[in-house]
Amino acid sequence: MTDATTYLHAYDEQLRTDAETPSALSVTRHGPLRLVTFAGGRGFVTYRDLGGADADAIRDLVGVAVAHFRADDEITRVEWKTRGHDEAPGLHDALVAHGFEPGEPESIMIGPLRALADLGEVPEGVTVRRVTTEGDVRAMSAMVDEAFGERVDARTADALLSRLARGDGTELWVAEVDGRMVSGGRLEPVPGTDFVGIWGGATLEAYRHRGIYRALTAARARSALAGGKTLVHSDSTEGSRPILERSGLVAVSTTTPYDWAR
Repeated sequence: MTDATTYLHAYDEQLRTDAETPSALSVTRHGPLRLVTFAGGRGFVTYRDLGGADADAIRDLVGVAVAHFRADDEITRVEWKTRGHDEAPGLHDALVAHGFEPGEPESIMIGPLRALADLGEVPEGVTVRRVTTEGDVRAMSAMVDEAFGERVDARTADALLSRLARGDGTELWVAEVDGRMVSGGRLEPVPGTDFVGIWGGATLEAYRHRGIYRALTAARARSALAGGKTLVHSDSTEGSRPILERSGLVAVSTTTPYDWAR
């Protein structure tokens, strides 16, 4: 088998389980679906596969998921995570009909963690460090929102602080220039698997193309290696995908988020 085929099999078998959502407050199962509630009023829909469901059955599954989250007044937004290699007839139309809006497709990248550890040294004048205090976490969250062009959402920081308090293994890392946070990202070891996830990487526009993101990624990878992990997975935008490909990671499929808001 090719690396891509081998990695995709590992992704489906090891990651599309409860291991995908270690910080969940609750998980409700309906057929093949896992309906997940996170801190901060966020719902999430995922599954290993849709069990060969046809378009009518898939439309019913979407309706059940929406009704489940509507019944919880604390939930204000929901993401349905689709994968490009799934057999899912009619899923796009069913999601749109129930008020979901598709986001930008991203590449599912998988490869040896060691490759990322050698991405590059920290550029001169840049400091890379792990953050744990509430003030740092809130500053990092606000910076990442800004880098992604989104409004600052304190609930995101609340959710990150909740994860740190629960000790689920999440690590938060930032890069700073002259004391200002300019890049940040998460490291999420996946319990019971070979994998670690590298997520949320974002750099303020004025500080891009300086090697800062590469250094931040390398620091996270070295931390994961020290924890015994060997494989890395990440959903990558077109901006970060080439960096990961040059480091030996392989695009095995795509993922597109569909978002619903109350």
